[in-house]
Amino acid sequence: MAADLKLNDSSLPLRRDVKLLGKMLGEILVNHNGPELFEKVEKIRLMCKTLRSHFDMEIYQELKEEISALNSPMRKQVIRAFSMYFHLINVAEQNHRIRRRRQYQLQEAAAFQPASIESAILSLKENHIDETTIQEVLNTLSLELVITAHPTEAAKRSILELQQRIAELLIKLDHPLLTNKEQRKLEESLFNEVAILWQTDELRQHKPTVMDEVRNGLYYFDQTLFDVLPDIHQEVADCLDKNYPNRNWQVPNFLKFGSWIGGDRDGNPNVTHDVTWETLTRHRRLVLKKYKSVLVDLMKRYSHSSTRVEVSEELLHFLGEKEDFILTEDKKWPNKEEVYRRAFAIIIERVKQVGKSELGYKSAEELLADLIMIKRSLKKHHPAAHELRTIQKLIRQVQLFGFHLATLDIRNHSGEHEAAITEILRKVRISENYAELLEEEKVKILQNILQDPRPLLLLNEDYSAETREMIKVFQMIKQAHEEFGKRSIAVYLVSMTKSPSDLLEVLVLAKEAGLYRLHADGSLETHLNVAPLLETIDDLTSGPMIMETLFNMPVYREHLRICGDQQEIMLGYSDGSKDGGTLTANWKLYNAQIEIHEMAKKYSIGLKFFHGRGGSFGRGGGPLNKSILSQPAETIGEGVKITEQGEVLSARYLMEDIAYRSLEQATSTLILAAAHVSKEAEHGHLREQEWEKAIEEISAFALAQYQSLVFKDPDFLTYFHQATPLKELGELNIGSRPMSRKNRGRFEDLRAIPWVFAWTQSRQLLPGWYAAGTGLDSFANKSEHNLHLLHEMYAKWPFFQATIDNLQMALMKADITTAKEYLTLVEDKEIADRIFSNIFAEYEKTKAILLKITGDHELLDHTPNIKDSVFRRNPYVDPLNFLQVELIKELRSQEEPDEELLTEVLLTISGISAGLRNTG
Repeated sequence: MAADLKLNDSSLPLRRDVKLLGKMLGEILVNHNGPELFEKVEKIRLMCKTLRSHFDMEIYQELKEEISALNSPMRKQVIRAFSMYFHLINVAEQNHRIRRRRQYQLQEAAAFQPASIESAILSLKENHIDETTIQEVLNTLSLELVITAHPTEAAKRSILELQQRIAELLIKLDHPLLTNKEQRKLEESLFNEVAILWQTDELRQHKPTVMDEVRNGLYYFDQTLFDVLPDIHQEVADCLDKNYPNRNWQVPNFLKFGSWIGGDRDGNPNVTHDVTWETLTRHRRLVLKKYKSVLVDLMKRYSHSSTRVEVSEELLHFLGEKEDFILTEDKKWPNKEEVYRRAFAIIIERVKQVGKSELGYKSAEELLADLIMIKRSLKKHHPAAHELRTIQKLIRQVQLFGFHLATLDIRNHSGEHEAAITEILRKVRISENYAELLEEEKVKILQNILQDPRPLLLLNEDYSAETREMIKVFQMIKQAHEEFGKRSIAVYLVSMTKSPSDLLEVLVLAKEAGLYRLHADGSLETHLNVAPLLETIDDLTSGPMIMETLFNMPVYREHLRICGDQQEIMLGYSDGSKDGGTLTANWKLYNAQIEIHEMAKKYSIGLKFFHGRGGSFGRGGGPLNKSILSQPAETIGEGVKITEQGEVLSARYLMEDIAYRSLEQATSTLILAAAHVSKEAEHGHLREQEWEKAIEEISAFALAQYQSLVFKDPDFLTYFHQATPLKELGELNIGSRPMSRKNRGRFEDLRAIPWVFAWTQSRQLLPGWYAAGTGLDSFANKSEHNLHLLHEMYAKWPFFQATIDNLQMALMKADITTAKEYLTLVEDKEIADRIFSNIFAEYEKTKAILLKITGDHELLDHTPNIKDSVFRRNPYVDPLNFLQVELIKELRSQEEPDEELLTEVLLTISGISAGLRNTG
């Protein structure tokens, strides 16, 4: 850590935890491998720390020699030691976030924590937002977070669980009334967990299956989300009651979670219709298990006796009608006077029988009705001034999770649908080669099919395996609606949407499964929303035209009318950034939303934008609350949907307090943004036209710079493949989906995740910032007014502020000195030096203009906690980078790769990911 870095007093407990965990790790190194390993790690650590505080070429060369001289197995243990340190420091920092939140809660009379729900409601009151407006905002509020299996979580499940246990022990050590004996016992337990962490294999031995990923996703629902989501809703209700006590507030279920895991078949042949069905089955199994656990607890709690209280006639009628019918004698509650326990015995049995027998609930709505009936009876004798929170929480959980737990999105590539439709139409002799038709001809054929009630499929005809699977997927969706409810699968996403026919093809396939049904009398049934995914720069530009064409189509307009005049549109952040650079991509995404929103208003169609953000800055990453705030203000009130991918899941939702804080920040941001939109709109613009013109000009400069390197330099791909560990990433078992498309050598076939992952590992982080500096600097240098305008945009425009802050973070995590080490991996020195010189110059230019815009002396001066974290980590990431370069050099020189050497490379990849808290 830099010697001159000033730390806040609030970070003292964090430094204490880091020191304690570091000391324990040191002791474990000595015990496990002897003092030599500990001394070697300490020597390398101190040299890196010295270089970070004051660069010295002599120490730098000595460090490189020290690392080069390491031999396996010592080298492997050194790598593991630094990687373990990051797993521990990540836990310590998460624990410190929990600690800070609790400190605010203890002092809440003096100050509320920024971005808390309490502070948001107080802000509404201070800004004189009236109660009617607040209730209207709540009624339209919608935030859906969708977990995905994008392969960017490098840490194994067992590592994450160990981190969770270590965190729980650190929390207990903070207890103010801890005795010395209790403290020693806790520290002993902590030491044991750290020892187990050291003795646990960090790397997966096999690629996870789709069902492994489903199980990992369900872990977050089981551990945190099932309880945290209703708590967030309750906090909103409590804060409203406290600040506006004269109104009976209704807080709808505005915050929900969905999932792609087991439903996302784009580029993943392992996601079949059977896998999706099994996914839905496991969702239901988990949510029923959670309900049974809560119901058993309520049965224990609600021991009221009818000799002491007067219960409702409705409840007594329920017992008379259901008890003998549902329960055998041995399952009935024995005490007749304990009426609520008798009722819960019935409800528990019916939950157990869901999907198994006729005695089970047919729908979550039936369970909900029984719980609400019990609550009505309880209110007859419970003190009116106090809420029945335990049963109310269960009611909220049933409303949120139903019998499906999380709504599963289905996604597939537009080309897959086109191929299936082409074969189907050839079989029935409608078109010999549909795929080669002009767009107008395709649309005409598809409309005619959708307006014809007769089926298209030949039941006994043989189709290719791919088309048969496609047909089965839609038939499975139909069955899922009948078995698990229509909320189980609500949206079908079309990747790489380039034309209106891409959406109509999905409706045709839905028609053949009975999900879209035109009756003989002309009436229409449609049970599946179809959403385009606009990904590339070109697709974002043409998006408004694609949607307007569909909105003008009677057959599609009628489908939308039945779907409540609501259209979901997904925006892909990864491919746009890969094609045009992060600044241009973010502006094109923002602008596309404005244009589509304005166009949809003409047709009275509501929109929900689905933001396909990754965890890293090159894929639209950043804090969840800032992601929400950076959207066009007028689109927020229509509902926001965002993907939560890879390492983001463990960072935000592994621990209950962290999950609560992340969702609280998002909720408070959403409430404030939605409440203030109408107020801002009254004054004219939600943003200045001059700002939009400025960012358009900046984007053009940036795009030209980005494309001049990435697309016009003939040696760029050679540099990328050789100066990053791209090749080696494919050996890391972190996802069921293939890391690349069929032809890995072509830029357009490279997936966005390994593109970002590889640049992150080499500390260049190019996708997160490259070309933004040229764009901003070129604009600022045109006039003094332009620089002043950039200051104004940063101060007043949330989109621009989030863009600048994310650029700062990307530059902070990048390290050009360390990145230079990777040049030795490039075979042609001229290519290496020339392209790196370009990157270095752009880095310096970007840093300089960002500091001018923010007025700071150093990057991230406005967020000292994040800045401290980066400084704290850097000296420990550096040795892993140095080791990675040495190991890759040796690995690539071998004709037959050494498995042990490859393992060491993969350990450095895992360690750097933990250190930077980013993969792809």
